[in-house]
Amino acid sequence: MADRQSPDQILEELSKTKIAGVLLILYFVNLACHVCVPEHSRNTVLISLLYYTRMKSASIIVGISAGIAGYKLLDLIKILKGKKHDVAVVMTRHAIEMFGSEDFEKAAGHKISYKNIFHKGKIDHIELAAKADLIVVAPATADIIGKIAGGLADDLLTTTILASHSPVLICPSMNSRMWENPAVKENIQILKRRSLYILPPVSGRLACGTVGIGRLPDVEEIAGEIERILLQSKKLKGKKIMITAGGTTEPIDAVRMITNRSTGKMGAALADASTSQGAQVLFLHSVSSVMPRFPVREAKFMTASELEELMKKNIKDYDCLFHVAAVSDFIPEKFIDQKIDSRQSIKVSFKPARKIINQVKKWNRKIKLVGFKAIYKLSEKEIIKTAFEKLEDCGADYIIANDVGGEGIGFAANDNEVYIVSGKGLLVKIPKAPKTEIAEKILNNIFPDGKEN
Repeated sequence: MADRQSPDQILEELSKTKIAGVLLILYFVNLACHVCVPEHSRNTVLISLLYYTRMKSASIIVGISAGIAGYKLLDLIKILKGKKHDVAVVMTRHAIEMFGSEDFEKAAGHKISYKNIFHKGKIDHIELAAKADLIVVAPATADIIGKIAGGLADDLLTTTILASHSPVLICPSMNSRMWENPAVKENIQILKRRSLYILPPVSGRLACGTVGIGRLPDVEEIAGEIERILLQSKKLKGKKIMITAGGTTEPIDAVRMITNRSTGKMGAALADASTSQGAQVLFLHSVSSVMPRFPVREAKFMTASELEELMKKNIKDYDCLFHVAAVSDFIPEKFIDQKIDSRQSIKVSFKPARKIINQVKKWNRKIKLVGFKAIYKLSEKEIIKTAFEKLEDCGADYIIANDVGGEGIGFAANDNEVYIVSGKGLLVKIPKAPKTEIAEKILNNIFPDGKEN
């Protein structure tokens, strides 16, 4: 998922706030007193301090499943309520049977049910999903993880998650053997590909008496992760981002066409990442493209000329363009307005297509242009060289190059590996990872603090 901010980055942001002096004094007094705090906890403290300076209260759903660590969620609820968040608790039936609901109702300040309830013309899971800024599921058992991954909706918690467009944080907790089971690993990967956040379990003594990975992280760390996600959800607020995705299709005759293997997965992942960080997104996609998880403004294209027309029509209203679509490099010289007889031999001549990306800066010279370059089985040195050549040729601010011939990456794959270059030089190589993670890392490199790099 998204890269965490380093302590130095967090301190730099704190230094810009009105209450920075007090916060920094408290932090450095803590260090001066040699209080033994692990590094990840110090980062959580810093993120929490930054959060207080930049975020208002949020509406948070705490989903509790029947893991043995469920009793710890009372402390998490108290922490979130102490920060003036509006907290709604949703428990599974087995969690209520295991822990009871009275203490959780007292901490949350409302009645708890595991069933979907219809009353006064409203449905609980739709109402909850609509108002939530974030949903956290902790402890997330193997059972609830499997249900969410499978799209099941058999209680209030699973139906609320299914109906929600808000960020979802999953905090797994189970026996280490269960955590290492391939079925659980596969379900976790499914959730990551759908842009859900995963806070992995930690190592320690488990309920069965063994030692291994499977313990629920400390509630303070969960609270810090919630704050980080909420903060990130506002990072691109006010930005208007256009994203193109999928492959163009050029007709040969009335029924046949030439296209490419692009599915639009990378573009859809960027649309979801941008939306989850608060940006307004226009998603221009091919008719067969994968669609984003979150609702966005969208328009369809088939041919390169249709895509160009859509881009030109809207480009002046946007701050940034991610041109991810795989546009045809060649188009037939002649279109035959009938079905060619399959019994005869034919020759089809092609001509080079107009490069849409080369026109973008002419339409809107102020737009931040991020182009994608598909490369086939070249060395890393050649990939970088080709990316810089493309950068100079089209006048883009950034070029993101990826090898579509690499194993398990590129067209149609769930994973990718990319190189980001700009006029300042090679920014970063993002190693192979799910496209949802690649998308977030791209945004973090281009908009490190909500502003262009």
